[in-house]
Amino acid sequence: MEHLHSRSITNEFTDTFPGDTSMDRTTRQTPGVLYCQVMPTPVAKPTLLAWSDAVAFNLGLDQPDELDVSILGGNAINPQMKPYASCYAGHQFGNWAGQLGDGRAISLGFCSGKDGVDYELQLKGAGPTPYSRNSDGRAVLRSSLREYLMSEAMHHLGVPTTRALSLVATGDPVLRDMFYNGHPEYEPGAVVLRVAPSFIRFGNFEILAERNYLSLSQQLCDWVIERYYPEITGEDRVVQLFRAIAEKTANMIVEWLRVGFVHGVMNTDNMSILGLTIDYGPYSFLDEYEERFTPNTTDLPGRRYAFGNQAAVAYWNLGKLANALAFLVHGTDKLVAVLKEYQDLYEQKYYTMMAKKLGFDQLRDEDRPLIDSFEEMLRAIKPDMTIFYQLLIELPENIGSAEDVNHFFEASFYTAPDTDHLYAVMLAYNNRIKANSCTREVSVNTMRAANPRFVLRNYILHEAISKLEKGDDGMLKKLEKYIQNPYSREADEYFAKRPDWARQKAGCSMLSCSS
Repeated sequence: MEHLHSRSITNEFTDTFPGDTSMDRTTRQTPGVLYCQVMPTPVAKPTLLAWSDAVAFNLGLDQPDELDVSILGGNAINPQMKPYASCYAGHQFGNWAGQLGDGRAISLGFCSGKDGVDYELQLKGAGPTPYSRNSDGRAVLRSSLREYLMSEAMHHLGVPTTRALSLVATGDPVLRDMFYNGHPEYEPGAVVLRVAPSFIRFGNFEILAERNYLSLSQQLCDWVIERYYPEITGEDRVVQLFRAIAEKTANMIVEWLRVGFVHGVMNTDNMSILGLTIDYGPYSFLDEYEERFTPNTTDLPGRRYAFGNQAAVAYWNLGKLANALAFLVHGTDKLVAVLKEYQDLYEQKYYTMMAKKLGFDQLRDEDRPLIDSFEEMLRAIKPDMTIFYQLLIELPENIGSAEDVNHFFEASFYTAPDTDHLYAVMLAYNNRIKANSCTREVSVNTMRAANPRFVLRNYILHEAISKLEKGDDGMLKKLEKYIQNPYSREADEYFAKRPDWARQKAGCSMLSCSS
């Protein structure tokens, strides 16, 4: 184990691609380069608030000393680090936004993990870059704690995600208009160090296509294949890469839906080429089952990024990635074919996942209509998603009358349900369970592995943030422990519906992109 300040760091990205090395933070267009070198901006008093022992262990990092905390807060660097901000573009809420780039993220280089993977280390909130677009490049404690905890929570839920190593308070106030209502307020600042094999997004390819940089785009494709998709060989390597990215994207979306996660800002610049959940902003887990729920105030009234739209948006985003790769391919038919494959692939993965959530021995052809009717029932009665599935695991073999079933699931209801609708679906479901070729124990274990008992609801995060802003880190430490075992009963103090007070409270139901 080594300290971060002396750990071996490599710089494959900056050593491979052209970049602007002027260290100029001035906001500007940066044609011809894939990144700009830029130093983090020092803060008043970096103070370690949280540290992921699991991430640190894999990276071979010892508990941070004073110099390490300075690096984590942006006040120092390891001599081997060449900090940079990446250049990319994107479609935001369906519209082309042009050059975007890392406006408050600064990558420090790569660190090898004990699992054989090289991990990119990236500070978020470490000050302005050439891509900050008139913002300060900072992040507030509110959003930073949310990113730190959710990155780790999603990992333990089994959802593909970036990770977080640390959360550091800066000692500097940051001015934010949380509600976009013209009344900004100062909030405490913070920096998160996040970790992933790569932070390359769909937008990294979009900017190269928009600028018609054929050779750079081909070079980036080759680099991505060599590092992250070495199984791709032979002809049509770009098409194979697109197919691999599409499959990983489908996996990610299915996992989001399994646990009831809503990303909130599925812009193409927030889509990972590794199928990782990236850029945690105004996200949420579902409380009541509502496919039209979006946690992002900016997403109203259209609800483009609502829970039930996420698979369709992923398909749309993949279409934009295909457009960005098209000038590397002779004819677009093969890319179009991959897009069509995605729809079938996603559907197969989705129904397979649902079969596990429901405890089926396997996915049979006749299960699809039952799954559809099950979801139709959920849309109608809108129970608490997490609690309903936990109760479903305990559903007795003899379900009794409609009133018995209603009483059994009562703890998950926010409003009185259509009892007859619920009962009809439960009768069909119970008959399917009885037709399983596996034992009841196997079915129950399958359901327990597919249905989390504890998720980081927004009201829980809101309470932890409020306490931490007052200097009380007790709840943060408790949540760090609970998120590691989301399928157990360890966090049952939070096994309850969202309280009434949190239904319309800012930060508990709806959030903005302000961070």
